[in-house]
Amino acid sequence: MYAVVKTGGKQVRVEPGEAVRVEKLEGAVGDTVEFPEVLLVGGENIQIGRPLVEGAVVRGTIVEQGRGPKLRIFKMKRRTGYRRKYGHRQDYTEVLVDAIEGC
Repeated sequence: MYAVVKTGGKQVRVEPGEAVRVEKLEGAVGDTVEFPEVLLVGGENIQIGRPLVEGAVVRGTIVEQGRGPKLRIFKMKRRTGYRRKYGHRQDYTEVLVDAIEGC
C-alpha cells in the first residue's frame, strides 16, 4: 500500500515503514505528525482524490530535523565585471511513515 501526500508545496509518494525527507515541519524528534492532504491511495484498489481522498490520513513520526548540503549559486555576466556567489542550505524534516488510515 502506498499514498501520495501534499506537503510543503510538493507531492511525495510514501509507504508504511519508509522514511521520507520533506520540507521543514514544526515539532521535535519523536513527535507524531499527520498529513491530511492525501491525493491518492494505491494498493489493491486505487483511490484517486478529487482533489483529496475523503477521510484518508497518513501518520508518521519525526526521526530527524536537519539541514541539507550547501548549494552554491554563482551568477555572472560576461564583459561587465558582474559576479555574485551565494550559498544556501535547505532545512528538512525526516519522517518515518507509520500508517495510512481511512481508506
